[in-house]
Amino acid sequence: MHTSPTFFSPLLPSASSAAPAPASAAGNGMGHLKVDLLVVGASFAGLACARAAALAGLSVMVLEKKTAAGAKLHTTGIIVKDAVDSVPWLAEVPPALVRRIEGVRLYAPDMHHVDLHAPGYWFWATDAPALLDWMVDSTRACGVDVRLGMLFEQALWLDGRWEVPLTHGPCITATYLVGADGPHSRVAKALGLSRNTRFLYGVEHEYQGARMAPDLLHCFIDRKLAPGYIGWALEGVGVSQIGLARRMVHDDAGALRLEPLLRKIAPVVTPGDAPPVAVRAGMIPCGGVLPVVAREGALLVGDAAGMVSPVTAGGIHTALLHGQGAGEAVARFVRGEVGDPATWFVRGYPGFRLKRTLRWAFDHFQNDWMFNRLLGTPPMRRMAELVYFHRKGRSLPRG
Repeated sequence: MHTSPTFFSPLLPSASSAAPAPASAAGNGMGHLKVDLLVVGASFAGLACARAAALAGLSVMVLEKKTAAGAKLHTTGIIVKDAVDSVPWLAEVPPALVRRIEGVRLYAPDMHHVDLHAPGYWFWATDAPALLDWMVDSTRACGVDVRLGMLFEQALWLDGRWEVPLTHGPCITATYLVGADGPHSRVAKALGLSRNTRFLYGVEHEYQGARMAPDLLHCFIDRKLAPGYIGWALEGVGVSQIGLARRMVHDDAGALRLEPLLRKIAPVVTPGDAPPVAVRAGMIPCGGVLPVVAREGALLVGDAAGMVSPVTAGGIHTALLHGQGAGEAVARFVRGEVGDPATWFVRGYPGFRLKRTLRWAFDHFQNDWMFNRLLGTPPMRRMAELVYFHRKGRSLPRG
């Protein structure tokens, strides 16, 4: 994993390695609650962070503005095998919430295709809403106070602690604050940290009874329909998912429609006659990790930090991995073992050097004629396997 120290510059000087004593989770009878760690956002990153900190012995609270963590998601919910291998928590996921996808079928604009596989590599399609709701329950079972329907609005740094007043609830006093509240992070805004400005806009429909070749992630390249990204289809958990995303230009999110893609891919993927059972849409950050993601006593993780692959728009793996790492780092800080994670932990965030280069090239040189001519050639296949399977593609050179 590549990192770039110049990408991260905490706004405030390094905190002393002498950490404050752990705070009590009990209220003081005056409408205040004290916790070691306050996490804003019951996202993949936020829940992984909260769970790891609680398992390390901290008192932890999570605030989530939605009444259910799995509501109104902006993710297809695909989890790569790397995540399953590197995040032990995923071993506990109920099998009914996931389905294995064995490879990728990549279509050129003229609809000829290549099948991509890597030995021993697969993806998980997930019931993403149910998965996040399960993660909330699992996090609560570790002792985390997860409060749904609670909106974060501001945070004040007073005497080495965060004071977070809630409109409908107590004032929270926290030793550390983590923002894991999505691409339009309110924590980033309140703390003066960097905010996402480059996005893809995506829309996805879920169907019952759709027909396509099973056990594959179908990906469609078409500069007219999905400039800067792709269309996709897969058999998910109980439903089929069909969607596309495009690079955002001048806030033109309303211009994206799925029907032209459905017409084009009808020979290989058809949703059937019934209307979609669910529709989701939203913006996905694609500019890479942001320049300033931390300050004294606080840091951003997940989409809030821009921690999304600039090429594939995948972010669940990095969210879980670095969310867990953030929780463990904060626990060490609160125990007085290390300095403020704002000064060292965030320097390990992914730099996405190669993928930022590929994103720039795709934005500036995407050409349907090129993909029609070159898809399936050894160089293009190697590049596609690098994107989808990282360094595990069978065509990649060894060493």
